Amino acid sequence: AEIGCKYCIVGHSERRTILGETNEDVNLKAKALMAGHIIPIVCVGESLAIRDDGKHVEFVLAQLRASLAGIDVTDPETLVIAYEPIWAIGTGRTATPEQAEEMCKAIRDELAAMYSEEIADKMYVLYGGSMNSGNADLLLSEENIDGGLIGGASLDAKKFIDIIDIAVKKYEAAAAQVIENYDPVLDEVIEPEA
Repeated sequence: AEIGCKYCIVGHSERRTILGETNEDVNLKAKALMAGHIIPIVCVGESLAIRDDGKHVEFVLAQLRASLAGIDVTDPETLVIAYEPIWAIGTGRTATPEQAEEMCKAIRDELAAMYSEEIADKMYVLYGGSMNSGNADLLLSEENIDGGLIGGASLDAKKFIDIIDIAVKKYEAAAAQVIENYDPVLDEVIEPEA
């Protein structure tokens, strides 16, 4: 933190699969980072075999619980979660927006059970399975996907800037909606009626 580092990725699929990093390793690293005032981006995700077996939600939530064991979160800005389906990284395949939303919602629900609904609602849950300029708009439109953990697409400046532009437009539109629904008398955002 003293050299300006704010975030650090732990539990990335390549470290888990190639180097054998365990949930316990991820847990210890996340705790050390938080102690040093660096925000861990804790990665979780399943293989294609686990997804095809229909056990992807159970597997990822077990990874999440083990990776966060003993970590008390009172400020949602001190931890970020990234869902990165291993089968969609560097393969050219990506989860559909519905598949990514299903998992990110399950993660958020588990965070609510572990901490609180308020913490879970304010914590960033990212999608990291081959997000690119062709799918970012749809992925970032999902309610429980707060952003992207961009890998390969970040190596091409033009493609990376395209993803950033898509994200900025999404969040500017969301901010405009909040401003439009803000009631200064009540000092709160009023949800529009359906």
